[in-house]
Amino acid sequence: MPNRADVAYFGAGPAPLPTTVLEKGAEAFVNFDNSGLSLAEISHRSQTANKILADTKAALTALLDIPDSHDILFMHGGGSAEFSAVVLNMVAVWIEKRRRKAEAEFRGDNQSILERVRKELRQDLRLDYLVTGSWSLKASQEAANLLEPLGTGFVNVAMDARQSNAGKFGIIPSEDTWNMTSSRSKGGSGSAFVYYCDNETVDGVEFPGLPRCLDQPSQDPDDELLVVADMSSNLLSRRVDVSKYAVIFGGAQKNVGITDVTLVIVRKDILSLQPPSSFLHAVGVWSPPTILSWPVVAKNNSLYNTMPIFSIWIAGEVMRGLLATHGHSGLAGQEEVANQKARALYHVLDANPEVYQVVPHRSVRSRMNVCFRIRQGNTEQEKTFLEYAEAQLLQGLKGHRSVGGIRVSNYNAVPMENVQQLVSYLEDFAQES
Repeated sequence: MPNRADVAYFGAGPAPLPTTVLEKGAEAFVNFDNSGLSLAEISHRSQTANKILADTKAALTALLDIPDSHDILFMHGGGSAEFSAVVLNMVAVWIEKRRRKAEAEFRGDNQSILERVRKELRQDLRLDYLVTGSWSLKASQEAANLLEPLGTGFVNVAMDARQSNAGKFGIIPSEDTWNMTSSRSKGGSGSAFVYYCDNETVDGVEFPGLPRCLDQPSQDPDDELLVVADMSSNLLSRRVDVSKYAVIFGGAQKNVGITDVTLVIVRKDILSLQPPSSFLHAVGVWSPPTILSWPVVAKNNSLYNTMPIFSIWIAGEVMRGLLATHGHSGLAGQEEVANQKARALYHVLDANPEVYQVVPHRSVRSRMNVCFRIRQGNTEQEKTFLEYAEAQLLQGLKGHRSVGGIRVSNYNAVPMENVQQLVSYLEDFAQES
C-alpha cells in the first residue's frame, strides 16, 4: 500500500491539499485546539467559528490585497450555484438602479414607476457572456434558463470561441471580434454585467489577464461595465486587481481548500442595490432565493444558515500557508511557482509533437489545467498512457469525460517534484511509443 508521499496526484478537483494542512486538519477534526470537540461539531455561531471566519477573511484579504470597497462571502453550492446567484443578484441591481431613477421622476406614483421599469426591462436588459469553454457555456445557458419566463434575447453571447475554431474550444478570439452590448454613451442600452470564466478546467483555456475591453473605467455610474469573473480553478495562483471587478467567485476545491465552500468577493455598493422582492415580482423577475442572496449572506456574516466551519478553517490554513511560504511577495511568489511548473510541462509536450498535441492555442494555454491528446486522439494509446501512469502512482490524469484525452491539473498544492516526475514519464513514454 503506497504512502501519501509516494503518490503524485494531478486531479482536476477535488484537488490535492498541502500535506501539512491535512495533518493539522486530522487533529482538528477530532479535537480542535484542545477543546475536546471536533471542528465539525462546534456551533457555527460560537466565538470559535466567528474567529475562524474573521481569520480566513483576513488571510484572503492579505493575499489578494482586497480593498475596503469589497466584501467577502462564504457560500454553498460551488461555482454552479453562483451561475444562478450572479444572474438573480445582478439583474436585481440593474432593476434597482432604474427603479430609483423612475422614483425620482414620478415621485411616489408607484404604478408609473412599475410601468417604466417593466418597459425598460423588456427593451434594454442584456447580460453579456464570453464563452471560452464548458463552464462559461453552462453559465450562459443557466442565465438564459432563468430569464426564459421573460422571453428570449436577454443573454448576449458576446463571444463564442467555438465559432472561430471549427466548432471546438481552444482559443480566445481577438477582442475586436467580440459583440459586446453597446454602452449608453455609444447609443446602446448597456449590459447589466459582463461574465467570463478566467480559467476553463475542461478545455485548458486561461485568459492571460483581464481583457483590455473590460478594463475601461467610466466616470458615469450609469455607463459602468460591471465585470463578473469565475475564478474557481485559478484563484490564488496569480495576482489579481480586485478593484477592477464587481464580483469574483470560485469554488474552494481547486486551489483553496475542500468542497462545500464557495468564495464570493463582491463590491459593497452592489450589496446595497437590491429592490424589494415584491417589486421584482411585480416586474416579472424572480428574487434571489434567500440562500443565494448576497445582501442576506453579507448581513449575516456568512452565517445565515449552518456553514461548514471545518471547510472554512481548511481554506484559511491553505491561505496562511501561502502567506508564510511567500512572505512579502505574496501571490507574486506563487504565480512564479505556477509558471515554472507549467513551463516544464509544456516544454516536454512541445518537444515531442508527433506524440503529444496540446489542445488549446499557445496564446491561451492554461497554467492550471494542461490538456493534450496522444497521437491525435488515439484512444488506445491514451488508455495505455493512463495505465502506465497509474502503475507509477501518477494519478488523476484522465481528461474530462466530455472531451477525453489527458489533463494535468497543476494546482498550487502540486509540488515541483511531482511535476518533474511526470515530465520524466512523459519523456520516457514519448521515446518508447
